[in-house]
Amino acid sequence: MSLFKKDKKEEVLTPKSTAAVIVGFVVEIVQVVAISLAIIIPIRYFLIQPFYVKGASMEPNFYDHEYLIIDEVSYRIGEPERGDIIVFKYPSDPKQYFIKRIVGLPNETIEVQNGNIVVYNESYPEGTILEEDYLEADVVTAGQKKVKLRNDEYYVLGDNRNSSLDSRSFGPVNESYIVGKVWFRGWPVTKIKFFENPEYNF
Repeated sequence: MSLFKKDKKEEVLTPKSTAAVIVGFVVEIVQVVAISLAIIIPIRYFLIQPFYVKGASMEPNFYDHEYLIIDEVSYRIGEPERGDIIVFKYPSDPKQYFIKRIVGLPNETIEVQNGNIVVYNESYPEGTILEEDYLEADVVTAGQKKVKLRNDEYYVLGDNRNSSLDSRSFGPVNESYIVGKVWFRGWPVTKIKFFENPEYNF
């Protein structure tokens, strides 16, 4: 039996030029940025959107400069509910965004009476007072108004009723103006929170 010894070839590493290293680095950065944008842009424009609270109309539940994440998906597959805290375009100036709470739903009649919110609907044709446990004990809803909502309108109020520009002033909000509902508070860190709907007396 004959054995033949194969010649060993040494592996030679050729150092890349500085230009090649730079080009490779730039290509990798571009790829990372492209992938990141492909993920972030759809999330930013179609799923969630950040907002800062400006003003005192939602105190004591939301304060000035708090950072909120808005859920823009839920209302594409479902309807807004009573108690939802929503961000919407101000009907009188759609370039502005407001944050308020929904208290009246489509086809209901909402009456502001003696400091309370009275809701008239199929279940309560004679009306029932809306109990709002998220308000401070001494808060009253000023005004005397009664509004019949259309099938695409919502009645919204600020939690700080004495310092809120809301449906008592500019009327119901059409659903086409609603951007989304408040889902998460990310700042300040001491008040990080996910939000759920309050429970009502009916």
